[in-house]
Amino acid sequence: MPHIKKTLLALAVSAAVGVPTAATAQEVTIGVSIPAATHGWTGGVNFHAEQAKERLESLYPDIEITISTAGDPGEQANDLEDLVSQRDIDALVVLPFESGPLTDPVRRVKEEGVFVTVVDRGLDQEGIEDLYVAGNNHELGRVSGEYIRERLDGEGEIVVLRGIPTVIDDERVQGFQEAIEGSDIEILDMQHANWNRDDGFEVMQDFLARFDNIDAVWAQDDDIALGVIEAVRQAEREDELFIVGGAGMKDIIERVMEGDDLVPVDVLYPPAMIATAMDLTVQHFTSNGPVVGEYILGSPLITPENAEEYYYPDSPF
Repeated sequence: MPHIKKTLLALAVSAAVGVPTAATAQEVTIGVSIPAATHGWTGGVNFHAEQAKERLESLYPDIEITISTAGDPGEQANDLEDLVSQRDIDALVVLPFESGPLTDPVRRVKEEGVFVTVVDRGLDQEGIEDLYVAGNNHELGRVSGEYIRERLDGEGEIVVLRGIPTVIDDERVQGFQEAIEGSDIEILDMQHANWNRDDGFEVMQDFLARFDNIDAVWAQDDDIALGVIEAVRQAEREDELFIVGGAGMKDIIERVMEGDDLVPVDVLYPPAMIATAMDLTVQHFTSNGPVVGEYILGSPLITPENAEEYYYPDSPF
């Protein structure tokens, strides 16, 4: 079950199994604002948002959900204005394209009396949103580090491919370093690969050229991991090391399910968290319990034994 941090959430069991707990007193319009599918993870966000919209509107006939996607922060800010002025939304579920540029636009939405749920990328100012739903970045790093430490029996040489320089990236790296602290595992180098497949390929090519021995790779993100896999295979060094990614991309999950020695495990950071956020926002209008605070999802280790639980074959991610 997901870990709930600093929360006052009260969710009915029937909601978890998809049965409405109560009818809404009046029609409710919920706006969902998310980044466009510019890379794999946000493609998964879009997929799960559409799936949740279809499911929730079927369960709750008085609830209408409008989804808008944006290619940059400015477009997303304009979308928020339109959701308020044209759609007259009662609630907003927003995954900010970037935290800083979206803080004031979300604040203005909140000032209109709208219930606000922020997903994944927090705003620059605390206290604007009613509900915050996110993955556990520190735990993602910790779980990855603990697996690598155990797999290497506490000693070895590894490389790390970080994401984009953000608080999220810092939290993941902090958790990872804490997990290997006190061991004889040496980080040969740590470079940003921007949660991008091509950058992951280029950074890993450089690592492979400079280091004759690499026992393991922490790629931090599955898009990066795909680039790392290609670089390792082109260098014909796949028998020397293993790779730990993160997120739950279906291509990586398939490799884990098949027992791929190069990618033995993955760590969950699900794009399906957008569906969790939408579910909880609906519960604000349908449940007699409070739905406010923070809902922080866990980051379990995905292994061949449990991989099927996290596999979404129809998702683009």
